Amino acid sequence: MAAAPVQGAQVVARISGLLRLVGRSAEGMPLMRLVRESGLTRPTVHRLLTSLAAEGLLDHDPVTGNWVLGPEVLLMGSVASARFPLEDIARPSLRRLAEATGESAFFSIRRGAQTVCLLREEGSFPVRSFVLHEGVRFPLGVASAGTAILAFLPKSEQEELLGRWDDHAGSFAVNHTPQLVRDNLARTRLAGYSVNPGLVLEGSWGMGAAVFDRSGKPAWALSLTGIEPRFKPARQEELGGLLMAEAHRITQQLGGGGDGGRRRR
Repeated sequence: MAAAPVQGAQVVARISGLLRLVGRSAEGMPLMRLVRESGLTRPTVHRLLTSLAAEGLLDHDPVTGNWVLGPEVLLMGSVASARFPLEDIARPSLRRLAEATGESAFFSIRRGAQTVCLLREEGSFPVRSFVLHEGVRFPLGVASAGTAILAFLPKSEQEELLGRWDDHAGSFAVNHTPQLVRDNLARTRLAGYSVNPGLVLEGSWGMGAAVFDRSGKPAWALSLTGIEPRFKPARQEELGGLLMAEAHRITQQLGGGGDGGRRRR
C-alpha cells in the first residue's frame, strides 16, 4: 500500500489491508509491525486504527499492546456465515481426517491470489506442526492447500502467477523456485493431491486436495500437516486417498462441478 493521501477508494483499500493484517491471528498485531507490513506511515496507521476501534471493528489490547479484531467483526461474521455454511459442511470432513490419520486437518479458501485457512481440527498425534492455523494466508502455489488449488486452475492463470513469481510469492520464493513449483503442480495434477515437503518450514510437511465450486474451478482445499516422519512416501498414497475422498464429498455438498481431487489420467 503506497503512502499517498488518504481519500476515497484508497482509504477503503488501506482499511481492508489493516483488517486483514490484524486478522492473521487471534493475538492481533502491534502497531509497528502493522506500519512495517502495510507500508503506510505511522501517523496514518494510527489514525486508521483508532477510527476502526471507535466503530468497534478493532480493539487495542492493554496487556499486549496489540491491535485485535473487535466485536463488530464477530457480529458481521455471524451474519455472513448464514450465506456461507462452510463450518457445517467442512467440519465433519476435518474430524474424519483428524481421527483417521492423527494429523491436524485444515480447510482453506481461495481469496484472489492467496489461500486463507478457515477451519482447523487437531489430530491425536502429540507432536504437531504449528505453521498453519485459522487466518493464516499463503500465496497460491505455496504450502499444500495453495498448491492443490493452483494445480487445477486454468493454465493461463498458472502462467500469470508464475510470470511474476518473485513478487507473488514474496519471502516464500526462496524455497519455492518457479521450476520447483511447476514440478509440484505437475505431480499434483497426476496424483490428485499435493505434497509440501517442508518448503514453508523445515521438517513440517503437508498434503492437500482441492474442493471445486459449481463452475468446476478449485475454490477451497482440505489439507493435513505434521512432522516429516509421518509423511513418508509409503503413507502418502493412503493420506492422499483420504483427502481426495473428503474433498469430493464436500465438492458434491457444495454443488461443485469438479472431480474433488480424484486422479486425472
